[in-house]
Amino acid sequence: MIKSKLRNKILNIRKKNSKRLVNLNPSKIYSYLKKKNFNLKIIGGYYPSNGEIDDLEILNYFCKKGSTISLPKIKKKSQMEFYEWYKNDLLLINKYGIPEPMFTNKVYPDILFVPLVAFDEELNRLGYGGGFYDRYIQKISKIKTLVKVGLAFSFQKLKNIPTNNHDKKLDIIITEEDII
Repeated sequence: MIKSKLRNKILNIRKKNSKRLVNLNPSKIYSYLKKKNFNLKIIGGYYPSNGEIDDLEILNYFCKKGSTISLPKIKKKSQMEFYEWYKNDLLLINKYGIPEPMFTNKVYPDILFVPLVAFDEELNRLGYGGGFYDRYIQKISKIKTLVKVGLAFSFQKLKNIPTNNHDKKLDIIITEEDII
């Protein structure tokens, strides 16, 4: 199945199923990443939309533990940068209808929570098709070590995700049922 058809199919399933209350346990995620000795200094997240797993509680938990948290801002030429953000900071709505931080301090996350449409056992991610995260991961991986953590519902897991050489694998995927 081609990516666009697969994407539409999963997004429709997510739209029907994302209303069920699914909270990932922030302390469990924090403990897991800390136990793996990952750098937890700067955490990149996303503002959930379109039925995505809500990572805001997770980001707040990491902030309380001393991490700097950040959200992406879409720039020119479909580039993305991450800026420091805290729970009560104002957000602006971008052209895609997604809240973004105002320009504050640009940061380079050590851990990046990544939204996704679908994933497979090999840690491949099917995104929305714009390549924003793949380009960002490519760029930042040249600067520093980046741990890429996908957040998803368990029903978003597929047998095989079609990939190309622009697609970047994740390091970890966390669902309400498992950590892969």
